[in-house]
Amino acid sequence: MKPKILVVDDEPDALEVLGFKLREAGFVTLFATDGLKALASIRAERPDLVVLDLMLPELDGLEVCKILRRDPATASIPVLMLTAKAAEVDRVVGLELGADDYVTKPYSPRELILRIRKLLKRTKGAEDPGEHITLGVIEIDVPRHIARIEGQPVTLTATEFNLLAILAKRRGRVQTRERLLQDVWGYETAIDTRTVDTHMRRLREKIGPAAAYLETIRGVGYRFRAET
Repeated sequence: MKPKILVVDDEPDALEVLGFKLREAGFVTLFATDGLKALASIRAERPDLVVLDLMLPELDGLEVCKILRRDPATASIPVLMLTAKAAEVDRVVGLELGADDYVTKPYSPRELILRIRKLLKRTKGAEDPGEHITLGVIEIDVPRHIARIEGQPVTLTATEFNLLAILAKRRGRVQTRERLLQDVWGYETAIDTRTVDTHMRRLREKIGPAAAYLETIRGVGYRFRAET
């Protein structure tokens, strides 16, 4: 089945151009022009990914993202934010609220489609599609995209899950922020290493008692403790 993409933007011209490019690339497209319509469409259609502009009428993109992440039924749907080039604060807040990636306006449709493909690929699992990892109180079922802490399932976004799985797979070895941006986000160059820090902070909050397994190596990156 073709992946279903919901594009949320209040600019008709942008929707028309991006919709054409997405269909040309083999995606099924859905559209919403404000935050409330976006939530209704997500709940009714369950898209594979949401492209979400932050500046929206009725309900802005940050609130939409917050509501999606609070609901277990929609918490794992990947969200790709569209932000103004100068709105660094919005980008940081959006990542804190659970967005998986962002693209700044003005953007090229080709770049956006590339990011969408990488994000969809990320949701299908980490390095080994048949892998099941158990380390201390952490269980990671890669093909089923399930993480458990002390036997209890934890709701993670696609990016958070892949970040945890890659660190666990490479336990004991330091992973630089630049390497994680390449292997988790698919970036060829390290455009903003703070993205890693933001996702790591959210991941630690979600896994609670298991957060101690994730070590910060100052000035370098992160490491999953070898001793569990």
